[in-house]
Amino acid sequence: MESVIQTIAIYAIPLIFAITLHEAAHGYVARMFGDNTAYAAGRVTLNPIKHIDPIGTLLVPAVILLTSKLFGFGGLLFGWAKPVPVDFGRLRRPKRDMLWVAAAGPGINLVMAIIWAVSLKLMIATSMTEEFFMAMAVAGIQVNLMLMALNLLPIPPLDGGRIVFSLLPDKLAYQYSRIEPYGMVILVVLLVTNLLTFLVSPILGVGDAIIKLFL
Repeated sequence: MESVIQTIAIYAIPLIFAITLHEAAHGYVARMFGDNTAYAAGRVTLNPIKHIDPIGTLLVPAVILLTSKLFGFGGLLFGWAKPVPVDFGRLRRPKRDMLWVAAAGPGINLVMAIIWAVSLKLMIATSMTEEFFMAMAVAGIQVNLMLMALNLLPIPPLDGGRIVFSLLPDKLAYQYSRIEPYGMVILVVLLVTNLLTFLVSPILGVGDAIIKLFL
């Protein structure tokens, strides 16, 4: 039981901030491009409490971590926060600006992965090799790269789907947007067939390479 609690403690801070700052970034960039919806709702904030979804941010990731620990297998770590409200119609140039709003979430996950990697490097350089904090830094790299990879999949309504929609010509973009009602079904199918792991593994491999380089 102690090791299970320790695992949750190691992943808690990286996971909560990875998920909640991902959402806050969407709202912040949307405000930059003219949509004040998220700001008016108090969602453009670094306070995780404003973004935490009890099920998606806490329960689901905890169950996945516990299951992985108890049965000795790894896998993708899922989680989500309360979606930040974005009214794309209020953006100054909705179709074009959608790209930047969508890219903000994965972008902040990349920034956080880099920060955790730098933190790990500094801990090793200063001989502050406390096992708990080093494990937390490793978890921070893995969690953020995993969320970035998942969200960049070109499946609407994921961020990658929004980016593809923004880049396509109008007629093709409309046809592509019709996939959105089935997006989560497609994601579940990819998960159960293990194709999801295959698709995100290149980005996760980068994270593993960074960790091995520092350790």
